[in-house]
Formats: sequence, structure tokens, C-alpha cells
Amino acid sequence: MESIDVVVGRIGKPHGLRGEVTLDLKSDEPERRFAPGATLAVQPPKGSAFGHRTLTVSRSRWHQTTLLVTFEELADRNQAEAARGVVLSTTVDAGETPDDPDEYYDHQLVGLTAVDLDGRELGTVTAVAHGGAQDLLTVRTPAGHDGLVPFVKALVPEVDVPGGRIVVADRPGLVTPLEDDA
Repeated sequence: MESIDVVVGRIGKPHGLRGEVTLDLKSDEPERRFAPGATLAVQPPKGSAFGHRTLTVSRSRWHQTTLLVTFEELADRNQAEAARGVVLSTTVDAGETPDDPDEYYDHQLVGLTAVDLDGRELGTVTAVAHGGAQDLLTVRTPAGHDGLVPFVKALVPEVDVPGGRIVVADRPGLVTPLEDDA
């Protein structure tokens, strides 16, 4: 069966002095994805000098509502600080879907047709960027303009993967260019 890479988290700030980091979760199965021994692929932020291609989970634990993870490769606070913003991914079977019906893998979103609230076509989802505050969908219009849409319920009220479309509550300047830019 074909396999794909899926984003499971983003490293946040260091916690303590021994290399432990906070995690911005992008997975509905953190206990499975961040189990001791799990090896995750690394995508450093642009301009980062972070040198690892993979990180191996040494341990993970919950601190209130935040997942804290220790990686074998991050021995101290300085190394943990250098890892801030690194996006972590793992390989899954292409047919696997998240357990949460409101969660989607990137490959499920890329290629969907974006329509506005009235059903008019806006363009096609071409990429998913995993930011600090929320994920962003890149929607390419038929004119070749790329709009970034925060992937939040207020702006993307409906995702219909089997139907091949997402509904975007478009605002001028979001996907549709501002009149001055048109």
C-alpha cells in the first residue's frame, strides 16, 4: 500500500533545562505518534540552522493541557531552543484517516476546489502551511493569484473531501483580490 508523510506537530518553547520541549499538536493520536522510540522527520523553519533530519522520542508526558516531549537528540535547553518551530511528520498508509472528523491530513485538502458561500468557484487548494497560530490553506485562483486562508471554522465552515470541495467565507483580499489589486 502507498504511504504518505503527515504533519503531527510543531516544536514550541523549551521546558526546563534538560532539552524537554512543548509541542503544538497536529495529531489526534499524540500517545501513538509521540511514543518512546518513535522517529519523526524534521522540517526546520526557513533560515534555521537546525541540523537534524529526524528526531527520536525519548519520552513524552502531559503537563496540564500541553504535551511535553524529550527527544534523544536534544540534550539541553540550548538545543531545545534551536529546535523551536521545527515541524514534525511521520509516515502513514495513504488510506489512513484521522479519528477526529474535523481533522484532515494535508493530502486530503490539497487539490480540493474552493468555493464561496454561494457556491462560486474561487480556486484550488494547492498547499497547507503549518503556522504557529493556525494552519493556512493556499488557494490558487484561475487567474493564478495565491490567497492564504486561515484554516479556522469561521473562514472554512465546510470541508467535503468526498465531494472534492471546501467552502471558504471569502473576504476581499483573502482569496478574491481587493478592487485596487484587481
